[in-house]
Amino acid sequence: MLGKSVLLSLLTLILFPAFSQDKKDDKKWDVANPEGNWNFKEVQLNTDEGTWMNLDVSPDGKEIVFDLLGDIYLMPASGGEARALRSGLPFEVQPRFSPDGKQISFTSDAGGGDNIWIMKRDGSDVKQVTKEDFRLLNNAVWTPDGNYLVARKHFTSERSAGAGEMWMYHISGGTGLQLTKRKNDQQDVNEPCFSPDGQYLYYSEDMYPGGFFQYNKDPNSQIYVIKRYDMSKGETITVTGGPGGAIRPQISHDGKRMAFIRRVREKSVLFVHDLQTGVERPVYDDLNKDQQEAWAIFGTYPGYNWTPDDQYIVIWAKGKIKKISVASLAVSEIPFHVSNTIKIAEALHFKNKAFDDLLTSKAIRNAVTSPDGKLLVFNAMGFLWKKNLPDGKPTRLTSSADLEYEPSFSKDGTELVYVTWNDEQLGSIYKFNIKTRGARPTKITTEKAIYRTPSFSPDRSKIVFVKEEGNDHQGFSYTKDPGVYWMPSSGGAMKRVKNEGEYPVFNLDGSRVYYQTGGYYFGELTKALKSVNLDGLDERTIVTSKYANRIIPSPDEKWIGFQQLHKAYVAAMPHTGQTIDLDSKSTSYPVSQFSKDAGISLHWSSDSKKIYWTLGDEYFGDDLKDRFKFIEGAPDSIPPPDTVGIRIDLVVKANVPSGRIAFKGARIITMEGNEVIDDGVLIVYRNRIEAIGRANEITIPDDAKIMDVAGK
Repeated sequence: MLGKSVLLSLLTLILFPAFSQDKKDDKKWDVANPEGNWNFKEVQLNTDEGTWMNLDVSPDGKEIVFDLLGDIYLMPASGGEARALRSGLPFEVQPRFSPDGKQISFTSDAGGGDNIWIMKRDGSDVKQVTKEDFRLLNNAVWTPDGNYLVARKHFTSERSAGAGEMWMYHISGGTGLQLTKRKNDQQDVNEPCFSPDGQYLYYSEDMYPGGFFQYNKDPNSQIYVIKRYDMSKGETITVTGGPGGAIRPQISHDGKRMAFIRRVREKSVLFVHDLQTGVERPVYDDLNKDQQEAWAIFGTYPGYNWTPDDQYIVIWAKGKIKKISVASLAVSEIPFHVSNTIKIAEALHFKNKAFDDLLTSKAIRNAVTSPDGKLLVFNAMGFLWKKNLPDGKPTRLTSSADLEYEPSFSKDGTELVYVTWNDEQLGSIYKFNIKTRGARPTKITTEKAIYRTPSFSPDRSKIVFVKEEGNDHQGFSYTKDPGVYWMPSSGGAMKRVKNEGEYPVFNLDGSRVYYQTGGYYFGELTKALKSVNLDGLDERTIVTSKYANRIIPSPDEKWIGFQQLHKAYVAAMPHTGQTIDLDSKSTSYPVSQFSKDAGISLHWSSDSKKIYWTLGDEYFGDDLKDRFKFIEGAPDSIPPPDTVGIRIDLVVKANVPSGRIAFKGARIITMEGNEVIDDGVLIVYRNRIEAIGRANEITIPDDAKIMDVAGK
């Protein structure tokens, strides 16, 4: 996690390949002292309660350390005034005493990303132990000898939230040693805890059926279990689980019992497990809701611990610190008070109107440029539009009521081919003569289907396209035999080329078809560009890429445009008879970034000398000679990528409902202080509230449609 003053989304260091002309910016961001005009203000914090507080009891039983709002505090074990050990903009949590009580470990992003740090018990002599810059760490615990820390290391892949592994680091630093291996990139491990003799490492692991993260998991079946890793043998067993799961293990100091948390119906309940007999009993059922159903990167429940005599468990719940007698189940509160001055950055504010009469489209998709470079055709708000470049006013391409998508120009620029969708008639492919005044679209398919991404052959005699399998939005009717197809551009029989693939295009002479496999943003982690002949034979894999989302060969087959982690690049396309690994950092062939920021709708000019893309409501184009010095006509120095493109400026009237509606009998909570109207009437005319008040005060117009909402 980043500093709590602001989410800093642009911390990624972009490493340009050898062929790039840009210099690397080595300046490091200081989380504690960020550059820029942040307009910080100091706020006085006075509180005796807190949210999601990790805590630990010192080995001598005299003090409690805890986190609150990303700062770390120390106070007497009996409660009282807390003293800040770590305070400031960095987000610092999860404090844990060392076995001798002289040091405290914690998670901090002060170094630019979540890592494990240590400090003396009084907050002095602060040191960063781990220095991960990508696979970040949290939830550290000490080994009983005090020489190592074991923490949860976070791994991401196709899904941003990812999963964890247990890694061990010496307190002097280093790259660490892996203890557990994640079974996939979706199901997590978390919350390590050592047995007092150091033989076993306990932790929680997501074991929900399916092998991937799900949003609708049932916490009253089993999500997490607690596992035990043998530090001598490297073997792992399951200690407990079952209905309600088992999370956040904490071993008693005598090593005989394990506290953990389980969901019991709608409650998160603290249990104690006898490690010799396996007997489990609940000891406290008024915890806050645990996070078993969620991605709990920082743990499914805040850290807690036993008192040194193992008679009590000290844990955060409902804003307070609770002390629970394991024998009698008596619960007392350990009072605390925090007084601190914290810095908060003024939030970024924009004035937004509730409604504007005119709407400017910000989402420009499926953009294609005519071969002569004079016309842009794109999708916005469900239809195709055309814009004369650079300053023309966008207008509808057709007057059809069907949704229109994914246009593509013929090589000579005379025709467009695109797909449509109608919930009753389903999908079709149309072509349109862009040069003929008054021309009407011609439907060239006769079969209902979900059609995608049609494209002309170089001689305009054929089109290649995708018939898509069904989905939950468009249904599953008429979706048999999906795959890549071609057909005459005048209409006629369809011939399936392959039963896989997306974004098909013909090669230079029209004898083969290129297509992409692996999906787009989702799907397989590794994408590939393949080609086959028109019979679907002689398959060749041209390139594969682990991080590219979209791969687009140039018309002359000498270049590849691609998106990688949202940014747009272009690379030479060497034909070696072998598969090339495509990556933005490759030094095996020329490659260059041509979008300063992200880019979508990548497409080539007909002569393969220029590439185009869009971002938001802006349109960009870049010549290859401006990215590579070896191309004839290149400038003496390569200019930086453009940051300002051509505005599309598609402005339409905003939709406004017609008529008047009266909601009658409602219980209305107004914004006038604490006013609540129990038997109210609310009248809406078009898109505005026209009147609101008690039933005996409001006259309902005769033209209003009345909705009785009594009891609502």
